[in-house]
Parts: sequence; C-alpha cells; structure tokens
Amino acid sequence: MTTVAVVGGGCAGVLAARELLRGTDDRVVLIEPDEPGGGLAYGSAQPWHLLNSRAGAMSADPDDPGHFARWAGCSPDEFRPRLEYGRYLRSVFEEAAAAHADRLTVRPARAAGLTAEGVRLADGQEVRADRVVVATGNPAPAQPAARPDHPDYVADPWAKGVLEAIPSDVPVLLVGAGLTAIDVALTLTERDRDAPITAVSRRGQLPLTHTAVAAPPVGPALNDCTTLRDVVRAVRAEAARAGDWRAVVDGLRPYLDELWTAFTPDEQDAFLRHLARPWECHRHRMAPSVGARVARLREEGRLEVRAGGIRSMTAPPAGGLLVELEAGVQWFGAVVNCAGPGRLPAAAGSFVRSLLDEGQARVGPHALGLDIDAAGRLIGADGRVRPDRWLIGPLRRGARWETTAVPEIRAQARRLAIPVG
Repeated sequence: MTTVAVVGGGCAGVLAARELLRGTDDRVVLIEPDEPGGGLAYGSAQPWHLLNSRAGAMSADPDDPGHFARWAGCSPDEFRPRLEYGRYLRSVFEEAAAAHADRLTVRPARAAGLTAEGVRLADGQEVRADRVVVATGNPAPAQPAARPDHPDYVADPWAKGVLEAIPSDVPVLLVGAGLTAIDVALTLTERDRDAPITAVSRRGQLPLTHTAVAAPPVGPALNDCTTLRDVVRAVRAEAARAGDWRAVVDGLRPYLDELWTAFTPDEQDAFLRHLARPWECHRHRMAPSVGARVARLREEGRLEVRAGGIRSMTAPPAGGLLVELEAGVQWFGAVVNCAGPGRLPAAAGSFVRSLLDEGQARVGPHALGLDIDAAGRLIGADGRVRPDRWLIGPLRRGARWETTAVPEIRAQARRLAIPVG
C-alpha cells in the first residue's frame, strides 16, 4: 500500500487528505503540529471576521457545491464567519478520518525537511512515505517597512494577543491596505478606541465590495487576445457592456491560469508591477457588511487610507515610533505590518527553506512560490521534476496565478487522487 505524507493541516492539507482518503486506497499521514482545519486564515480569526467569498463558493467537495451552505444552514449568497468555516473544515476532516480510520494517521509534529524515504520531523523522527504533498500555505508576510527591533512594531498581526495589547488611546499605523489591514482595523475598532487608525500602501487602494446578491458570471471574449494588453482591453470592454465589473471578474476566473502561463515573463512582470494590486482589489472583495462598516469608519474619521510609502521609521526614547510618510513625520503608538505574502526565499518558512537549501525545490517565477510542472509536482534545484513530491495551494503562485482560494485548492486536491499518465 502506498503511503502519502501531507505536510500542513490548514485548508489545503485538509482538502488534500480528504481527497486522498476518499479517492484512493493510499495510507495518509497528515503532519501538523496544531489541530487540523484551522490554519492561519481560520484558526486566528475573530467572530467579526467574515469570509470574503459567498458560502456557495466554499464547499470542500468539488462534486457538491452546496455542501458548506447546507452544513452552515445558510443561503449560498451569505458571507459566513471565518471561525465557522474553520469548524466546517474540522468537521469535514473528522468525517473523512472516521470513515477511513484504518488508513489515516495524524502526526502532531512540525515537518523539518524531506529525506529519500519521506519527511524529517523537527524532533528528529522520520515519517516514511512514498509520496509527499506540500500544503504549508502562504509564505511569511513581507516586511515593507524598515522593521525596528521594537515592542511597538507588530510584525505579525495574527500572533496571539498582539492586537489586544495595543492601547486604545494611541494612533496606529497599518502598513498595507488589503484584506489583512481590514481585519486588523475591525479588531482594533471592535472595542472603544479614541485614537485614529491610518492605513498606508503604495496605491492607497482598499479592496472593493461584493454586492448583496451575485450577478451571473460573464466571460469576456478572449479568442483574439494574444498579449496582456489585449486581455486588459477585452476585460474593460466587457465590463462596460455588462454594467457590473464584478460579473466579468468572476467570469474571467476559470481562464486565469491559462492566461497567466501564456503571458511572456515580461508580460507577467508588467502585470505584477502595474496591475496586480488593482486586480486584487477587484478580485478579492469585502463582504457587504464589512464594506459598510469600513465606510462608516472612514466617514467618522476613525480610519484614514493614504497612498505612498514609508521613508523611515525611528524609535524615540518616550516610546512609540516616528514614521516618515510622504505627508511628513508622524508619531504612532503602534505600527502593524499588514502586507501580503513576501517573496522567496526570504519569506520561506522553516520547512520550505529546508527544501530550497537541500535542492528538493527551487524558487518559482517572480519568487512568489515554488516551481512546479504542469501536474503540480515540485521541480528541484537541478531542474528535474520530483515525481513523488507535490505542491498544493498558495505556494503554486508564480508558476500559476489563481491558486489561493478554496475552489482552486479543492480542484488541486482532487487531482492528487488521479494518477498522472
């Protein structure tokens, strides 16, 4: 019997383990130090943190799109709490574990690297496996500010208790204006807060907002598109015709990986430099209730969003941080890093770093993730495909584009259970 080790027990790891148990006769070993199903996205959430996708898009089962909505007892159009989705993933995993208990082992340990026989654990033990699935999630956050070694700089807003420790009477700077910044702003303003919050990013663009009810997706005409410029023109033209750009963005989604791999490296680089942030604002949107709350915070002067970068950051003796922004120097009682995932190898976690250091994997295009072949197998430092080493989830980015959301990850998980011809 083949043994497959799945490294990581967040969303990607749970979906991978589920598909392998249900679709193969393999023995599965899930390696995860914490309870499977939480992960960064769902294990650290607060009750007011909502999914940024509708319940109808969040099923764990590729064959049953309504599975999560039925489990939650809600409409497919609702935006449910992320904590609830974490419970759903744990329920999905527990159901698969109970049905296939004879073929599943959960190792509550941290993976440290790969060996010729399987996975090396941090405690020195080894999990023997014929195949390995790397499902470790996003790289570590980028650090766009010159990070001082200072207690008032929060490098990781998801670390336990760090946001609760920020006094409510000091101004706070959020470095970044994406969904993480929105989550942090919601947490800081959930309690009484007298001082304002400022979010700063290069463009000063917040994520846009979903409509209450989704419009049917509209796919733009892409047959005659041969360049990035052609695709942008086609999308803009279709959005103007459709009257709702959201429908066009959603309709474009199934074609994104095909488009991305067809672009030249220079076109991909141009997209990353000029279009990636506007695309993210349109693609990864806020739930309507979250968008309404953010709008109120801005109207009340409790949240300000600025464009520009951080020129310098110094620590005065009295505490807090003096930050030089484009508008001048301002004192903040706390600075919270809300940037998105960093580039490899600098942002690699310890397990991924070991893969790179030992030549088991190599950095992928644009340093956004690891390099893979068309089937999702890791490519080593020598340029050779590792036939029994697979990658699933956000670390495919760069080699692919649309690889961070549940619909794409569950499809990747399903393909793990299909033999490669």
